[in-house]
Amino acid sequence: MQRRIYRISGPDRESFLQGLVTNDVRRLKDGPVYAALLTPQGKFIADFLLIPESEAILLDVEASLGPALVQRLSMYRLRAKAEITETDLKLHRGTGPAPAGAVPDPRNPALGWRLYGTEEGDDGTDWTALRVAHAIPETGIELTPETYILEAGFERLNGVDFRKGCYVGQEVTARMKHKTELKKGLVTLAIEGSAAPGTEITLDGKPAGTLFSSANGRALAHMRFDRIAEGLEAGEARLAPLSAG
Repeated sequence: MQRRIYRISGPDRESFLQGLVTNDVRRLKDGPVYAALLTPQGKFIADFLLIPESEAILLDVEASLGPALVQRLSMYRLRAKAEITETDLKLHRGTGPAPAGAVPDPRNPALGWRLYGTEEGDDGTDWTALRVAHAIPETGIELTPETYILEAGFERLNGVDFRKGCYVGQEVTARMKHKTELKKGLVTLAIEGSAAPGTEITLDGKPAGTLFSSANGRALAHMRFDRIAEGLEAGEARLAPLSAG
């Protein structure tokens, strides 16, 4: 996992982000915030964590998305008094006892803590197994330019606010929330065998979804909910709904 850490400073930093990202930036007064930037059509561009500082906001994003995200944010900046600069901060994370200065991951308590400083790495946690167990999508795997964030579980992961007002892609996201019933989404399935992420899942020979990360006999998949049943196949792998308990 490679991350880039940016610092957003200036008196308009919160109002600037508030009109762009999926979550309510005012929540930073209570701690880190998980959010995303979307296209006007409501599709995923990047997800990131925002971390409050006394006179700035840190933005923690997957390294490969960082430059394009900053370019896109800068395009929207216009006359806002806000500056975005890359830092030399590194990310250290873990799920054990949190060191001094660490902050909680706002997506799910199981994701533990994040510390921004001079040390990079983690405490040896099996992050893929943890993500699969809790249905937490990863940038570049389950989260792609074709992703709609509600289908990826952003509401459950505290990554979207439906009362904050307008942001880029808000109209499509709100319509999916209030005017339709989701027919597809990210789920955890039981898996026997293996197949590469991106392999099509079929049921009785018909498309049912896409396989993504897997670990410890479980897999994350983007599925049509009406086709989650016994008999799912993905290449050489066999998948099934998780048994209760």
